Amino acid sequence: MDLLTMSGIRKAFSGVPVLNGVDLHVGPGEIHALLGENGAGKSTLMNILTGSYTADAGTVTFDGADITGASIKAVEKAGIAFVHQELNLFNDLLAYENIFLGQEETGPVFSLKKKSMIAKARDLFERLGVDIEPTALVADLKQSQKQLLEISRALFFNAKLLILDEPTTALNTAEVEHLFQIVRSLRDQGTSFIFISHKMPEIFALCDTYTVLRNGTFVGQGKICDTTPREVTGMMVGATISERGAYEPRETGETVLSLDRFTGPGFEDISMEVSRGQVIGLTGLMGCGSTELMQCLFGIGRPTGGTATVLGKKLHGGSIHEAMKAGIAMLPSDRKENSVLPDMSLLENMYVSEHVLSGKSPIIHKGKEQEHFEHYQKLLSIKANSSDDSVLSLSGGNQQKVFMARWLNTDAELLLFDNPTQGIDVGAKAEIYHLILDLARGGKTVIINTLEIPELREVADVCYVLYEGRIVKRLEHDEIDEQTVMLYSTNSVSDDPATEMNE
Repeated sequence: MDLLTMSGIRKAFSGVPVLNGVDLHVGPGEIHALLGENGAGKSTLMNILTGSYTADAGTVTFDGADITGASIKAVEKAGIAFVHQELNLFNDLLAYENIFLGQEETGPVFSLKKKSMIAKARDLFERLGVDIEPTALVADLKQSQKQLLEISRALFFNAKLLILDEPTTALNTAEVEHLFQIVRSLRDQGTSFIFISHKMPEIFALCDTYTVLRNGTFVGQGKICDTTPREVTGMMVGATISERGAYEPRETGETVLSLDRFTGPGFEDISMEVSRGQVIGLTGLMGCGSTELMQCLFGIGRPTGGTATVLGKKLHGGSIHEAMKAGIAMLPSDRKENSVLPDMSLLENMYVSEHVLSGKSPIIHKGKEQEHFEHYQKLLSIKANSSDDSVLSLSGGNQQKVFMARWLNTDAELLLFDNPTQGIDVGAKAEIYHLILDLARGGKTVIINTLEIPELREVADVCYVLYEGRIVKRLEHDEIDEQTVMLYSTNSVSDDPATEMNE
């Protein structure tokens, strides 16, 4: 008999279907992998299970009881706990205080039974094999200890099913194995797990069963021992390969960027040569290190090893102003958080970087900047009534064009685009792709980081696939397809046939 049964789950947002009749079955004492690409519907399904969303249709049964539409508190009381990738801990509290938060033991006149709670926390940690001092400040704990503290907190209140969302992203190999030992031990004692991960070696080392979602639909389920990483990957991405769009090969020029074993926070030993007029793609799973690599090149974070040379000059790193002077520009992935200046007009949003870079005069010549704006508005087809309009009045795609204009206005030679079409509709995406290719044909050098493989097929001459901070595969344009990229980004396949798993 299943511990959890989700049947015919449907969910739509603003009329757009996100889940289309999805089923999920998890047995007692089972580690169940929930698999699918980004946007497949995994998070929505788990939010419905844990009471954050209400399903439009379908039923949820847990431990013999119908919990369809139950609240978050009711789901937690039933014995389901969600350990998110972004941990829900209070760094300014002690470890034991996080465990008992909201359910403190009290004595006379509501005094706290600190000794009792510390003793119970210590006993829990010892039983789980968790190396945490109950009175340690959470801010001082390692990421792996925080992960285990979150799991310990859930188990202390008798969770029967734990959902682990990408729990190993910030862990090293030894820490991952320690976490897996604890999970296996708890499974053997009857606790069930839903394990969400893109890392095939981890899935095949840990999980018993699996369910695959694709584009909000149920694709299949089964036992891990009856399948292979390649078969599961095929289920995740489907048989379709994106059609060739506006991409055309072009001649490239001198070397603009040279990386030699470049190493920094989140990535290591990155080596590549990037030429003028070339479009380079970076991809991999969330947290693979590609964003961190871009940020380090742009001076957000300091390299710890290797060298980076731009147009023959070595970057020292750790300074955005140095990167800008070297001719580097960056569109960050979080447009709202890191690009939009909401209190400024379109004109001001465009010229702010050039003004910071030049620093020649505190005086801004609005007439000259207006000419620049009109030039880039025409070049990039920015749909706006007036340069005095608020940047917030534009669509996401047109906002992104304004930020492109911001950096083109600095005469940057190397353009770093981190997920440039995130949150942009399909039509605007196509325009962005054409702009990137036009910039490359005009002699600009572009590095684009994206989780969407069809985007790489649209623009990239070469694609580097990263896994856990390292380049694991270099693909020429004609070699880029969803299944190949997914195989390498999940470490399901290696260039060394001897290391390929379960083939």
